[in-house]
Amino acid sequence: MPAPAFTLRAAPLAGGSRITVEGTLSLTDGRALWRELGRALAALPPGASCELELSGVVRVDGGAAALVASLLESTQQRGVQIEVAGARHEPARLLALYACRPGETCERSAPRAPGVLTEVGDYVFQGWIALRTTLQFVGDLTAGVIQAVRRPRSVHFGDFLLLLERAGSDGVPIVLLINFLVGAILGLQGAIQLHRFGGDQFLANLVGLSIVRELGPLMTAILVTGRSGAAYAAELGTMTVNEEVDALRTLGQDPQRFLVFPRVLALLVVVPLLTLLGDVIGTLGGLAIAVGYLDQPAVVYLQSLETAVDLGDVGTGLLKSVFFAAALGLIACQRGLSTRGGAAGVGRATTSAVVVVLFALVLLDAVFTYVFSLLDW
Repeated sequence: MPAPAFTLRAAPLAGGSRITVEGTLSLTDGRALWRELGRALAALPPGASCELELSGVVRVDGGAAALVASLLESTQQRGVQIEVAGARHEPARLLALYACRPGETCERSAPRAPGVLTEVGDYVFQGWIALRTTLQFVGDLTAGVIQAVRRPRSVHFGDFLLLLERAGSDGVPIVLLINFLVGAILGLQGAIQLHRFGGDQFLANLVGLSIVRELGPLMTAILVTGRSGAAYAAELGTMTVNEEVDALRTLGQDPQRFLVFPRVLALLVVVPLLTLLGDVIGTLGGLAIAVGYLDQPAVVYLQSLETAVDLGDVGTGLLKSVFFAAALGLIACQRGLSTRGGAAGVGRATTSAVVVVLFALVLLDAVFTYVFSLLDW
């Protein structure tokens, strides 16, 4: 058997004895630890005093700490006075966790529920931390963009085409399917109501304007959020907790230019293109309802659509999609780079990124809709 990773020595001391343990205490050497420490403690007569010197212990795991605590408790029950001395840092905290005074229960009391003021304070503190992190991210991003404009070659474009493929072409099927279904659902609901009042010819107006101005850009951005936004947050979050981002800084690379800028730029390119495809397929969903449900000739629907929707309406949706893409990319990357807490932290960052992006998309859509309605008025 290999030699244990610790050494144990017993020496007489005035009025008792001293047991010195050095090295690493782990459950791998649990049998040897139980035998040697137990033998040294068993040699102490009742009423004796003993000092357990642990200043030379560099590491203790939970199993070894439990063995030591059990031996000390059984020895104290025989009337031997034992004092643990010299433990430092992590070994001291772990041994204190397993410590149990004679005559007292070793079970820890249940933690008390925090009060209302404590919870309010925690929320305020977490909000301040989030605000500070966001402002720091914005400052770093601004500095990174300025440097990228001055030195375009410093931007990492090696994965740019891959980012375009993952965010764009890989998402085309789901974007087309969802927008077609949204157009068909909107067309069906509109056709039912319009048919009651003899307004079948206005179905193209309803579907076309709703898809091009509102639902096309918004639904496309939501789908890209679920695909690319969550992926960006998870990727950067994993890189952060694995200290890969710190390694980039050590190598003199700016994470904003190396990681954030190419991803945001890829979204600025693909989201408007996906929005255009979504607009076309969404209006075709309305066409399917017009032909299949209202028995309306396709040429009538298309002529009404051409009359109702102009380039200004299309440009409105595309302008929205650009701002949606910027918000999506920046929020997802910021949440990823601010990840803390290992695998659980990556999950929280990804969830937070999706929730915050969806809120931002709806808020931006409401603001743009209000502004454009004032301009139309």
